[in-house]
Amino acid sequence: MTRNADVGYGRPPQDTRFKKGASGNPKGRPKGSRNVAAVFAKTLREKVVINEHGKRKAITKLEAAIKQFVNKAAGGDLRALQMLVNLSREAEARELSSPERSIIAEFDQRVIEGIVRRFQPATQIEGEEANERPECE
Repeated sequence: MTRNADVGYGRPPQDTRFKKGASGNPKGRPKGSRNVAAVFAKTLREKVVINEHGKRKAITKLEAAIKQFVNKAAGGDLRALQMLVNLSREAEARELSSPERSIIAEFDQRVIEGIVRRFQPATQIEGEEANERPECE
């Protein structure tokens, strides 16, 4: 009877309590295992060797992916160009929220907008320019 008196909420029976030095979850998460975000970040930081202007250069996989993306946009891929413009706007918004970082200069922004206009269909550009141009008398 005295043995049962010590059993209750927060006081399991003595023989079923965790043993000292033994884990309560022996088949739990292994040490060193990572979540998807950690694996993704580590993979993007890995180095890859590329040839640029006839020279071998080691850059991160993230840098290589961005270079390919920008080159596609510069080559006339409209979808890549639109995504690049959106990414640049998001990056600029983040920089504006952080006072330590510099923002894209107004001139650079005008250059980007000019590039976007060049890739838009001709009918769309003509309609916009007609609205923007002041009429001469």
